[in-house]
Amino acid sequence: MNILLLGSGGREHAFAWKIVQSDDCSHLYVAPGNAGTASIATNVPLGITDFEGIHDFILEKSIDLVVVGPEEPLVKGLVDYLHNQPKTAQTPIVGPSQLGATLEGSKDFSKRFMQRNHVPTAAYETFTADQLEAGLAYLETQKLPIVLKADGLAAGKGVLICLTLEEAKASLKEMLEDQKFGEASSKVVIEEFLTGIELSVFVATDGKSYKILPEAKDYKRIGEGDTGLNTGGMGAISPVVFADEAFMKKVEEKVVKPTIDGLAKEKIAYKGFLFIGLMNTDGEPYVIEYNVRMGDPETEAVLPRIESDFVTLLKGIATGTLDSYQLQISPNYATTVVMVSGGYPGSYQKGYTITLPESVSGAEIFHAGTALNENGELVNQGGRVLAITGMGENIDEALSNAFATVKGISWDQSYFRKDIGMDILKLMKK
Repeated sequence: MNILLLGSGGREHAFAWKIVQSDDCSHLYVAPGNAGTASIATNVPLGITDFEGIHDFILEKSIDLVVVGPEEPLVKGLVDYLHNQPKTAQTPIVGPSQLGATLEGSKDFSKRFMQRNHVPTAAYETFTADQLEAGLAYLETQKLPIVLKADGLAAGKGVLICLTLEEAKASLKEMLEDQKFGEASSKVVIEEFLTGIELSVFVATDGKSYKILPEAKDYKRIGEGDTGLNTGGMGAISPVVFADEAFMKKVEEKVVKPTIDGLAKEKIAYKGFLFIGLMNTDGEPYVIEYNVRMGDPETEAVLPRIESDFVTLLKGIATGTLDSYQLQISPNYATTVVMVSGGYPGSYQKGYTITLPESVSGAEIFHAGTALNENGELVNQGGRVLAITGMGENIDEALSNAFATVKGISWDQSYFRKDIGMDILKLMKK
């Protein structure tokens, strides 16, 4: 198969790494890709929202399967666009319709979907700028802390946890009146704060059947001990020790099945990945959010644990034949440590030369914000630069392999969290 993969992050490098291992892949193109994907596939200078360019490329290269990595083209309707063009109407695509992608594109839409389909989630209300006074009054009736979420896409930064009523009111005004997150915060969801332990559950679905992929836990904040600003993700671990068989059975019965059934019942076309952000609250699962693609950096910890052919999984999703796919998961651990540019998630400098180790054992280096400069040298090009995934029979071995590899990587002002997985280790030793 000729396969086109859209995206340029660590998630897409992990996808590419897995795809090229399959005998079913004859040629992989990545648009636009990064320095890591360039080493194993053909990078294409196409923007992920250049729908016409993507359409023409599919025809030019006789693409047999399109895999959409990030959420933006899905929310903007890429799948609908391609399926409405006569020459790409039958092209298999891994990614939901625009309506399906609204599960991530609008927090209010997804909360209403959960309510209609009896998926357990936190209590909430949604407010617009002309309802600001009602929103402020609603805040006065809520327990603290309280969560404020920009309704639309905000690059992972549109969620605020407010500890005081004053902070919540000021933040609501900033979001609605001052458009702190631009158009994304033209609506704001005010949500009950859930306590517990977070985890991410990933589901592959062809709209009828589904497969639950390995779960993961990610680390969002920039500082050790989960302090500081939120980021796109500083690390991830799979499997998750507190997501035992009994808990995951509850997740399937109370969350996954009603979600997939709800999509079918509401005639929402959905052939793709569904990321379910969960809170384990006293052994019960509550949905924090849906994302309509795989997470990053969780993908870099999840994909190494999938032992069955990945292209067969992708083909099953896109062609409605997922039911016959036999998913095989390794019992081993995968732990991912993200290396970022100094200053991230604020401003940072690009173009520093990156030094990689000559050999790596027990780990994979996935590129995210990397590029090659005019001299052919590897340089940092984004905030999150590399994701290093260590593998092992236990979490200690996996972490050891990840951090040993991290120590062999350097560039000016690089930063990583040294405490990834330490909370899980403490849980396991209790």
